[in-house]
Amino acid sequence: MKRILLIAYHFPPLRGSSGIQRTLRFARYLPEFGWQPAVLTATPGAYPEVAPASLAEIPAGVPVHRALALDTARHLALAGRYPGFLARPDRWKSWWLSAVPAGLALVRRFAPDALWSTYPIATAHAIGHTLHRLTGLPWIADFRDPMAQDDYPPDPRTRAAYHALERRVARRAARLVFTTPGAERLARARHPELAANRLAVIENGYDEEAFAAVDTRERAPLNAGMVTLLHSGIVYQEERDPTALMQALALLRERHGAAAARLRLRFRAPVHEARLLALARAAGVEAAIEVLPPVGYREALEEMLRADGLLVLQAANCNEQIPAKVYEYLRARRPIVALTDPAGDTARTLARSGVHGVAPLDDAPAIAALLAQFLADPAQLGMPLDGAVARHSRRSRTAELAALLDGVLADDAALARCRTE
Repeated sequence: MKRILLIAYHFPPLRGSSGIQRTLRFARYLPEFGWQPAVLTATPGAYPEVAPASLAEIPAGVPVHRALALDTARHLALAGRYPGFLARPDRWKSWWLSAVPAGLALVRRFAPDALWSTYPIATAHAIGHTLHRLTGLPWIADFRDPMAQDDYPPDPRTRAAYHALERRVARRAARLVFTTPGAERLARARHPELAANRLAVIENGYDEEAFAAVDTRERAPLNAGMVTLLHSGIVYQEERDPTALMQALALLRERHGAAAARLRLRFRAPVHEARLLALARAAGVEAAIEVLPPVGYREALEEMLRADGLLVLQAANCNEQIPAKVYEYLRARRPIVALTDPAGDTARTLARSGVHGVAPLDDAPAIAALLAQFLADPAQLGMPLDGAVARHSRRSRTAELAALLDGVLADDAALARCRTE
């Protein structure tokens, strides 16, 4: 059994981040493919919210070490202010100070064959880079989102820190892994010097075991007598701006009257609740909106299975990203209403999976027409295809990661042979 050290900020008991599932499921399934994982993560105090019950999801037999991490904005601020250098590349920069010695101790004790770190948080890659430099172990840098961009992060000095870290990653990592084809294309354009085999795509996915645990439950409708369209997760103010959606609901009411009055939009754990409700009030559709607090992961999956339809929000400035929930939506096999750019990776992935109900996020008339179509006959939007759904499972994604890791070790062995000949 080969061994790998997974470096990830997002891990139980953190509450409310879909990014937890990528590392958690890799840790669960890697042993099936010949790799034993250990995890280096942050102490729970670094997290804004925790869900202690989620600790039960950590696979038995997986060593987990938690290195002290402080949130600069919460733990190191005076009167709400803190020096900027303490938050570059991100607010968890302090994690690096404790995670590097902890990682070195894990390397001595656990003897991994490779290192893997995942962004965001950027400091995870800083830790991976340092441990790689100090140990010589091959390092795989995983990007759940594109990192350094022309306008992100908005602060120029933080953006410069991101660019500098990404250049170090590009120079030193054995593989750069992305969750979407568009993100990989951006990285190839920024780093044309990299060999083609050093960049790869391993998309996110859904966990079949988690769905199996809720599939047998009774599926009563979320709102009896109504049609409920569910958005599960954060509604970002720019990247998932619901302004046009609220305007579309008003148009729908004007054009379709009683039929439109049956529609309910449920936002589960959207974070920006006040803004959502303010937009709904401004459009006169507050009665059609439900805003509910976070629930556990399995409860969230059960809610997806009970919804009449599932809602995706993704702006055109995120065309190279796919919300992780999309894969769970596909596995839930419910009608999907996708408000996103038809040319983006989200729409393309849905189309390849048999789903075609797409309208631009900023086009209220197009959204109103799509919602009317959903109310009239959800089957017109297309339903997820069984073969496509199976390819999106977390177990399938882990098989891809294990094959990539095997290739990295084979490359290292070949290089070592060349050096001795």
